[in-house]
Amino acid sequence: MDWIQGNLQNSLDTWNSKMQEIWSLVSQSPQQFKGGGIWNAIVGINGAMQAIGLALLVLFFVVGVMRTMGNFAEIKRPEQALKLFIRFVIAKGIVTYGMELMLAIFKIVQGVVSTIMSSAGIGGASTMTLPQEIIDAIGKVGFFDKIPLGAVTIIGGLFITVLSFIMILTVYGRFFKLYLYTAIAPIPLSSFAGQPTEQIGRSFLKSYMGVCLEGAIIVLACVIFSLFATSQPAVNSGDSATTMVWKYIGEIIFNMLVLVGTIRMSDRVVKEMMGI
Repeated sequence: MDWIQGNLQNSLDTWNSKMQEIWSLVSQSPQQFKGGGIWNAIVGINGAMQAIGLALLVLFFVVGVMRTMGNFAEIKRPEQALKLFIRFVIAKGIVTYGMELMLAIFKIVQGVVSTIMSSAGIGGASTMTLPQEIIDAIGKVGFFDKIPLGAVTIIGGLFITVLSFIMILTVYGRFFKLYLYTAIAPIPLSSFAGQPTEQIGRSFLKSYMGVCLEGAIIVLACVIFSLFATSQPAVNSGDSATTMVWKYIGEIIFNMLVLVGTIRMSDRVVKEMMGI
């Protein structure tokens, strides 16, 4: 294989491997990610945070009672006392079983992700290969013509490699956010104990649902790109090899930029869609 062709194909192989990795990651749960070792540590942290959450639960409850009740006589009324008791019990349950609640939300969103995958009819990310016309044109290039052609492939290959790593880092970042939310969950969830502070807990759950839904946006973006990848950019056999490669790389990089940009902005897309 010619070194120019090999350099370009290696860049495409890097992209293909990262696409396959993303396809695998979005279908994983936090418990499965990296063998589950990180999840075990997060479960331990969450358990330790529950003690702090329960202490804050009492504090938020007292603050809520003081701010919502005009005087102590109102608390003595049976209906008010019952409402306060029910709020405290519900808040206690949310803090104690917060992880189960968050996992239930994640499973619902994963069901959406699985539905998108199955409905698209794509078993995995499409692989990108050099068109035969490009390979034939590179093989016919003379020694001196390979200099500008090699420069084009090096620059294009560098762009493709950088974009592939930016893309996979964003997907890994979603898992980190899932772990962060799960670890610290008892503290913001304890705010449900008081009416004035319950907005903190609502915002936390909305943000967590947004992080989960990022997976659906990432899958949709990958599905659309995979459909783009199945139709290779048009190659004019009448052009010189350098022009053919330049046009091919330019169109490929443009499509990749759209995908990487969509994945990078998946959190913003979710917030705009859901009004979070």
